[in-house]
Amino acid sequence: MQDFLIFLFVGFLAQAVDGALGMAYGVISSTVLLSFGVPPATASASVHAAEVFTTAASAGSHAANRNVNWKLFVPLALGGVVGGGLGAFVLTSIDGDLLKPWITAYLSVMGLVIVWRATRKTRERPFPIRLSGPLGLVGGFFDAIGGGGWGPTVTTTLVGTGQDARTSIGTANTAEFFVTSAISAAFLTALLTGHWDQADGIVSHATSILGLILGGLMAAPLAGVIARIAPRRVLTYGVGAVVLLSAGYQALRLFKVI
Repeated sequence: MQDFLIFLFVGFLAQAVDGALGMAYGVISSTVLLSFGVPPATASASVHAAEVFTTAASAGSHAANRNVNWKLFVPLALGGVVGGGLGAFVLTSIDGDLLKPWITAYLSVMGLVIVWRATRKTRERPFPIRLSGPLGLVGGFFDAIGGGGWGPTVTTTLVGTGQDARTSIGTANTAEFFVTSAISAAFLTALLTGHWDQADGIVSHATSILGLILGGLMAAPLAGVIARIAPRRVLTYGVGAVVLLSAGYQALRLFKVI
């Protein structure tokens, strides 16, 4: 019961931040699971199983509050589905930690760019539609590998290149539902075909996963409202701060400081 309550709180907090800023649910949830001794592949699969439910609620909230750029959404989601499926099979076969230094470096640079944009009040620039598919592909792949790379990759890139923060967050969050569903399906396929020998960890951590789901569902309806009413500059600063904190944490882990 204690583990359930802990993960209920973690799920609520992680989804509240993720829904408002377009990232952090996967990073926070995966980090806590790993700290409890859950293997990386099992942690990623567990988080994505929970996200199937939380991202559906969050997507509905963003759509209802008109935070979604639908032209950007379609190729972004399609690319994310392909990249996520590929990343899930890679994670069940190799060590995903090999990519983490590169992801950390990218996040550090983009976090600084986003904070600079918020400080300088730079003009908004629509993200090129032709690049949204490739961005989704990379974001989906990193999300499956790291258990929470969609928001840090996709939302960060959209905001960092000048796209409106509100629609960046809403579009990325809405597309994430399809991406995380594809990744969960890929993990399930790997399990059923015998390509994954760590899947028993999901059953032994079912209570924690249930806590993540229920906590996330409680916070998800707030997502669209917060993104709609918060000032653009505040959202931009918030995204930059979360990205830099995430990159800093990953760097400390890479150098074995924590």
